[in-house]
Amino acid sequence: MGRWKPGAGERMREAALSLYLERGFEQTTVADIAERAGVTARTFFRYFADKREVLFDDSSALEEKSLAALDEVPATASALDAVAAVLEAVAQMVGGDRQLAGLRQEVITANADLRERELIKLTFLSAALADRLRQRGIDDIEATLAAETSVTVFRVAFSRWVSASQDEALQDVIRETLDRLRALASGS
Repeated sequence: MGRWKPGAGERMREAALSLYLERGFEQTTVADIAERAGVTARTFFRYFADKREVLFDDSSALEEKSLAALDEVPATASALDAVAAVLEAVAQMVGGDRQLAGLRQEVITANADLRERELIKLTFLSAALADRLRQRGIDDIEATLAAETSVTVFRVAFSRWVSASQDEALQDVIRETLDRLRALASGS
């Protein structure tokens, strides 16, 4: 049996991340990424719209999985319980490799344009969740608060997870963060 080789998209992600860490995001070109991955620049653009999207190309899949998780929640669940289920699904999708997630976050944190792109993607996710909650009959304010809360809980938990000194599952960190938010909101 031959050794498994990652596909072109995965090779380009790996190449881009290593180059961003070595040289910096701004100093890395699409041509650099393509060369390191062993593909042409034209091939790069078949997979990614630009060099930023290498870090964010799974955003639409994340939104789809989040909305699907929300759709599976019983209609009687509160808005916060519904987004808790979404957070569980998100943790399953992004919580597989803490080291890789930490390196990706290091690159994003070091670049203002990438931080902005990340916030934009999270804003779109929040808006989609709020829309779906409203479709479930949740009041507009409650739907918006629940959706925004889920993004905030995710961001806080994700940051804690990637910088933790011990290996803990992202799902557990998210649950703990959400529990702490609930305690804060209840005045406990």
